[in-house]
Amino acid sequence: MSKPDHFRFEPAPDLPGSDRVSKYGLATVRSLIFRLWDVTVEGIENVPLDGPGIITPNHLSFCDSVFVPCALPRRSWAIGKGEYMDSWKTKHLFPAFGMIPVDRSGGDAAQAALDTAARVLDAGLLFMIYPEGTRSRSGNLHKGRTGAARLAARCDAPVIPVGHQGTVDVQPPDTFTMKPGKSVTVRFGAPMRPSEFGDPGDPRVLRRFTDAVMFEIAQLSGQRYVDQYASRDDVPDAPARQVITVPPLRTAGVESTTNGSGATDGVPVKKASAPKISVPPGRSQPKDPSSIDVRPEKAASGKPSSADN
Repeated sequence: MSKPDHFRFEPAPDLPGSDRVSKYGLATVRSLIFRLWDVTVEGIENVPLDGPGIITPNHLSFCDSVFVPCALPRRSWAIGKGEYMDSWKTKHLFPAFGMIPVDRSGGDAAQAALDTAARVLDAGLLFMIYPEGTRSRSGNLHKGRTGAARLAARCDAPVIPVGHQGTVDVQPPDTFTMKPGKSVTVRFGAPMRPSEFGDPGDPRVLRRFTDAVMFEIAQLSGQRYVDQYASRDDVPDAPARQVITVPPLRTAGVESTTNGSGATDGVPVKKASAPKISVPPGRSQPKDPSSIDVRPEKAASGKPSSADN
């Protein structure tokens, strides 16, 4: 489909943002987006029309924060870097649209942002967070931080993986203007829950769940996945590092089989060969798991922050 058939604005006077600014501002922006760009939205049926949901897109350009919310059928809130509060151009407008600023140095400030996000989800609304934590400057999809998984477990909310293409052509990194007439595709994947991977109270389960979400995003966006955190040191076409085997996400040596159409039949089978990415019944395997480039977690530029958002 090219555009959500209907858009529902949900008032929330007790949550961050201005209902008045958001309602009329978002209507204006959505109208311009679908007039000035060739936007295709796929998988919109995967976004819940009622109740909480955590939207987790890949992040390549500033305009990701424009196209993804405009592709949704409902109003959403989002995490935004605290630096936006330092500029007169953004410190009033972005919070009015529902941006929740986060101090990316970690600690209590980052936790406060997640607490506010939990209020949004507990109110039965949509919340958007970039699991990579920052924009990818290499074009690769990077290792996800566990903030979305922790929110999903805390608020019993599904995670909806999102992969988009074309936003870099519209607005390359570190540029201000958005080039009209370009094509953008936004794809919403099937909802996922940490409980599908084990006890959500176990940090190891949240890590495995986050990895599974990132693999889903990689399929939706067509990006190469690298097992290291995004940073400013990323550059396009960086020399490949050691490629390691992707471990199973659930019980070792057990995975769901798929039929010819790609749908899982839910029958566990033993595998004698090297393990593939295993997923819960009802989910499809990545098209070519052996092609996923996974880099060592302790890469020089890949230290996670204490916030792990």
